[in-house]
Amino acid sequence: GAGLGAVTGLLGVGGGFLAVPALTGVLRLPMRRAIGTSLLVITVNSLTALTARTGTADALDWAVVAPFTGAAILGAWDGRRLAARLSGPLLRRIFAYVLLAVAAFMLVDAVAVRA
Repeated sequence: GAGLGAVTGLLGVGGGFLAVPALTGVLRLPMRRAIGTSLLVITVNSLTALTARTGTADALDWAVVAPFTGAAILGAWDGRRLAARLSGPLLRRIFAYVLLAVAAFMLVDAVAVRA
């Protein structure tokens, strides 16, 4: 867990992209359970960060926070309904494709910044 957190912090990518493969590969959790566990860890981390930020000099910009929070809640709800209809191996393949797409986007973005 500490190693995964260190790599997540170093790379600046969401923990789910690293946690789900680690949970399925190392702990042999089923895909649905790995996704749920990853989301729980991300939620706890987010609440911890929000709590730590409470009372700081900079106030939260709720005009930015609220739409993202609402979209995340709706996306999680729709994702849960969709995942109930898909098999574990198909979910694993979809996750791999999404992960590759994000990696490709990050590579293109990094190359474009240097150009």
